[in-house]
Amino acid sequence: MKKFKIALLVLAAGLITAFNTSKSAGYEIGSIATDFSLKNVDNKMVSLKDYKEAKGFIVIFTCNHCPYAIAYEDRIIDLDKKYKKLGYPVIAINPNNPEKQKDDSFEKMKVRAKEKGFTFPYLFDDGQKIYPQYGATKTPHVYVLQKTDKGNVVKYIGAIDDNHSDETAVEQKYVQNAVDALLKNQEVKVKTTKAIGCSIKA
Repeated sequence: MKKFKIALLVLAAGLITAFNTSKSAGYEIGSIATDFSLKNVDNKMVSLKDYKEAKGFIVIFTCNHCPYAIAYEDRIIDLDKKYKKLGYPVIAINPNNPEKQKDDSFEKMKVRAKEKGFTFPYLFDDGQKIYPQYGATKTPHVYVLQKTDKGNVVKYIGAIDDNHSDETAVEQKYVQNAVDALLKNQEVKVKTTKAIGCSIKA
């Protein structure tokens, strides 16, 4: 009887774990992304609904300290400069817990944004409530959203391109290709890729 009870407890724990894993898996292609209200480095709250004229969004989970995120900063700025005027602004979100990684504190976010001249909002996921909804696991981790009558539909998930270390050696510009396709009302050919970066510090 004791062994039977233990077996039931193990089974129950397994079911709970499986349920929680599926629940926290985040968005898939075709999911409707819920809006948020997060503090920007200018101390103002930012939501997707603020962008009345936007056709969609390039949501990028990134941070200050990660070498991969740093390597992509200039490319993220270039994406925003190119696509913001076409209706797809970059919305950057720092998902890290500053108690685990002090270099990702809100105050240091302000410093980094000023140093690099970020042209886009750099938001702090206070309480780490947003990144689990998306299912982000790395910095950087990109979600391209298309605004529709149903809401902001996820159209691409993954990496910015296929070479984090050398921009001149990039062969596949995943995010750029996805947004270009959406602007032409075409299907995104590569919908998901593996995000390469640092693990999010919870």
